[in-house]
Formats: sequence, structure tokens, C-alpha cells
Amino acid sequence: MMRFIAGIVIAASGYCMMMTPHIESAAPSAGKRVRVTPMEYAGTDVHHSLYLPPSWKAGGKYPVMIEYTGNYYPASGSTGKVEDANLGYGLTAGKDFIWAVMPFIETNHTENAVKWWGDENATAAYCVREVKRICAIYGGDAKNVFICGFSRGAIAVNYIGLHDDTIASLWRGFITHDHYDGTVEWKGTYWGAPLARYQEQARGRLQRLNGRPVLVMQNGSTGVIRRFIGDMANTAPFTFLDVPIKTIFPVIPNDDIVHPHTDKWLGVPSDAKMRVDEWFSGAMVR
Repeated sequence: MMRFIAGIVIAASGYCMMMTPHIESAAPSAGKRVRVTPMEYAGTDVHHSLYLPPSWKAGGKYPVMIEYTGNYYPASGSTGKVEDANLGYGLTAGKDFIWAVMPFIETNHTENAVKWWGDENATAAYCVREVKRICAIYGGDAKNVFICGFSRGAIAVNYIGLHDDTIASLWRGFITHDHYDGTVEWKGTYWGAPLARYQEQARGRLQRLNGRPVLVMQNGSTGVIRRFIGDMANTAPFTFLDVPIKTIFPVIPNDDIVHPHTDKWLGVPSDAKMRVDEWFSGAMVR
């Protein structure tokens, strides 16, 4: 049983869970999260979501969080859909950020991909174009555009976000939760196997960090990721955060999550969330 109070869910266990705004079919406006299909994809189901903070006003300047979602993976409750992303909102709620969740574009170019990259070149080009539009139309601060992702999206932070010099140049900082580009082999994919080749390519993408701040978060331990990054940690200031999901949610499954592999944990107050907020205070360009 749950109670709802002003955007917060009071769960049966007694903790407070922040609610991610639902997506609407409406024009962008302050405090709303809306579905956007760019003119280049008119007549298709390709789309992203856009949230303007409650404080948003035309002519203002706002930092931007761009997010990529996890794969379709029912065991963890992940749908792979733009609509069901939570990480970016949890990272930025109360910080007056514009938040947008970008799609992976299927190879048919008519719908969003819920597993892996679809057409990775089209996916990257879409992101570049829409970030520039968000800055031009809605007052996004081009000096404070961050990229984040959960699971598949965590890999995408580098795999798509550092795909080439053009998209890599957009970002002020990088945030991943649960997985990291290059750490493990993804058998049966053209891009993630064999492991030696995949890791060599992932290390090439790391070179495009160019000294910008990185926050790497992982349920349990970031140890495997730390070992992969190794001596390449000198490419950027890395911060590693081991997230105690089972401490934040003592009972799993519960009213809010079905698995420790989740992008919802930032919706609950915790020491780990406080550390994330501290990271932001140092990562922003003032």
C-alpha cells in the first residue's frame, strides 16, 4: 500500500520515494515532461522526452541533463523505453535542470530501439542535433550539458556520447550507473565482442574525455570498472561511488523496485545521493 503526497510516494515500508514525472503529449512548458518527435522524424514513432524545470522561463539559462535508458529487461523492471527513464530526474530534481531522454534509433528509422543501439550513427546524430536545439530554443546552458545513463545507457555514455569528436564535444560531465563501456564482453553483438577488440575500442573512446569530470556508480562495487579503467584514469578526474542498493531498499522486491539493478535509487534520500549532489557542486561550470 502506498500514499501519495505532493510528488512523493510514501511506501508501505515508510521511506519516501520521489516520483518521476509522467510523459505527456503537450507543448513544452515549465514543470511538464513531454514527448517530442523532431521534424526530421515526422510521421514515425521516433521520439525523445523533454522536461523543463518548474522554474523555467523563456530567456533564462539552465544546465541540461541528457539521459540514455537501459535495455528491455523485464527481470529488473526495465522497459528500454524513453518514457520509463528515472536516473536523470533523480540526479537533477531540485537543481533547475532541463532533462531530456534521448532515443536509440532502430535501423528502420521509424521507431526507438529498446535493445542496444539500433543505428548508432543515427542515434548519435539525433542527440547532437537535439542538444543544440535544447540550448537554442529552451535556454540550455551549452557550458553545462551532462550525459548520464543506466545499464545499457551507462555503456552508451561513452559508446554513444564519445562516439566521435562532434558528440564528445557537447558534454561538461559524464555519469554512469550499473555497467561501463569496455568492462565486460557482450556476446552475440557486433560491437561488444570479442572482449580484447571491444576494450581496445573503448579505451579509444576514453581518450575523448579530455579531462572532464566523470562519476561512475555501481550497485555494490565499482571494482571491475576501476580495474578496466586502470592507468587511463589520467584521462579525466574520475569519481567512483559504490551504491548500497540493498541498504537503501532493505526489502527487494517492494512497491517501487523489483530488482537491485535499478535506476530509481536516487529517488530515496541516502548517503550515496548526498555524495552525488556534492559531485555536482564541483562539476558545474559557474
